[in-house]
Amino acid sequence: MPCLHRKDLGLLALRLGTGGVLFAHGAQKLFGWFGGGGIQGTAKGMEAMGFHPGDQSAIAAGLGEAGGGLLLALGIATPAAGAAAAGAMAGAVAVHRPAGFFNTAGGYEYPAFLGFVAAGLGISGPGRYSLDHLTRHRLDRSTMVLLAFAGSAAAAAAVVGRREAALAAQAEAAAAEPEGTAGSA
Repeated sequence: MPCLHRKDLGLLALRLGTGGVLFAHGAQKLFGWFGGGGIQGTAKGMEAMGFHPGDQSAIAAGLGEAGGGLLLALGIATPAAGAAAAGAMAGAVAVHRPAGFFNTAGGYEYPAFLGFVAAGLGISGPGRYSLDHLTRHRLDRSTMVLLAFAGSAAAAAAVVGRREAALAAQAEAAAAEPEGTAGSA
């Protein structure tokens, strides 16, 4: 009698749930599905949050979420998928960090959770019920884990660092303006 592998079923459930949520969020950004703003609306929002250029930021965030989510759900190229999704969520965490931890106050709890689950799946692997398993893990090797997460961490650090520097420069410029002249030009 064939044995159901509980750990593999658990990984499948995590991949499908997390991947599906990430895909939906990315599809909002890329295509305007599920009430999202599409590239143009997301680009405006990204610029308002300090990510420049907005259109490139919208595409990168959308691909990290939708692409990473879809690949996680399918269980193919799982290290790259987990790293891409975790990197995108690092940007979201940076945006929500000033509001504290809890989502009820607009904090970073939710994107952090999605990022940690995506990272955990990318590191642990997809399990038996996956396309990676069917392809004999050609895209799920230890070197891929290292390269994918190192690349994602470096990219996320650069993007978030550039955003933080831009926001600090804006705040400094606003503080240097004489009182009563803000917004008049």
